Amino acid sequence: MKTNWLKLALAIVLTTAALLFTQNSSAQDAAKQKIAVVISTMNNPWFVVLGETAKARAIELGYDATIFDSQNDTAKEAAHFENLIAGGYKAVLFNPTDANGSIANVEKAKAAGIPVFCIDREINSTNAATAQMLSDSYSGCVKLGQYFVKTVGKEGEYAELLGIVGDNNTWNRSKGFHSVVDRYPGLKMVAQQSGEFDRAKGLEVMESMLQAHPNIKAVFCGNDAMAMGAYQALVSAGKDKQVKVFGFDGADDVVKAIAEGKIVATGMQFPKRMAQQSAEFADQYIKGKRDFAQKIPVPVEIVTKENVSKYGDYGKK
Repeated sequence: MKTNWLKLALAIVLTTAALLFTQNSSAQDAAKQKIAVVISTMNNPWFVVLGETAKARAIELGYDATIFDSQNDTAKEAAHFENLIAGGYKAVLFNPTDANGSIANVEKAKAAGIPVFCIDREINSTNAATAQMLSDSYSGCVKLGQYFVKTVGKEGEYAELLGIVGDNNTWNRSKGFHSVVDRYPGLKMVAQQSGEFDRAKGLEVMESMLQAHPNIKAVFCGNDAMAMGAYQALVSAGKDKQVKVFGFDGADDVVKAIAEGKIVATGMQFPKRMAQQSAEFADQYIKGKRDFAQKIPVPVEIVTKENVSKYGDYGKK
C-alpha cells in the first residue's frame, strides 16, 4: 500500500514538473524579442546569403528573426518599416535600396526607439543609423583596376556595367576603378551603362554594347550578377575567349568561373562576416551597449586565378 502511494506521489510530482516546464518554455517563446532583416533584393544569390546569414545569427543569439524582401523598391521598403515598427521589432539589420531614399525609413525606426544597422549598402546620413558596416568598395576597386591594367594591358577599348544609380556602392566602385585605369590614355572606355546589379539586365546591356562596339577587350562589372550576365552574352556572341570579364562581390558562381578560366577577377566582400557582425551588434545594443562607430569599413580582397583556391562559400576557405 505504501509503495502505491509513493508511486502516485512521484507521478504527481513528475506531471507537475512537466507542466511547469511547458509553461515556462511557452512563456520564454512568447517573450522572445524580434529582429528584422530588411534586404534590398532576394533575387540575387549574394543578397540571399547576406539575409539568411544575418537571420541565422540572430536566431543563434536567441531572437526571433524575419527577412523582409524590398525587391529593390523603396515603396516596398517603406511598407516593411511601417510593419516592423508596428510589430514590435527590437532592431533592424538593414540592406538599403537607395542611399538617399532609405534615410526616411531609418529615421522613422530611430524615432520609434528601434536601432538600425546597415550592412553592405549605406545611407547618406551620419546620425540616422546606429552603425553602418560597409565593404571598402573604393579601395577594393583600386586593386581591381590595377589587376585590370596588368591583365588587359595599357591599350584597347573596354566597357563598364554600372550598378543601381542611387546606390553609393555603384559610384564608389566605379571611382575606385577609374582612379587607376584613367591614368592610361591608351585604355578607352567606349561604353558605360547601368545593368542595375541584375544578371538578366547585365546580359541585355552587354549584348547591345557588343553590337555597337565589337572590338572591346574587356568589361568591368560593378557586381558579380552583372558579370555572369555579361559572360553569358559573350558566350552567345562567341567572344568569351576575346573579352575579359571583371566582377565584384565574391559570389560563389563567379569564384568557380575564375577557377575555370571564364572570368578574370572579382572583389571578395565577405557578406557572411558582415551579416553575422550586424546581428551581434543588434544583440549588444538590446543588452545596453550604445557606443558604436558610425561607419565600419570591411576590407575587400581580390580573387584571381592565382589565389582562387583560397576562396569559396562567400569568403575564405
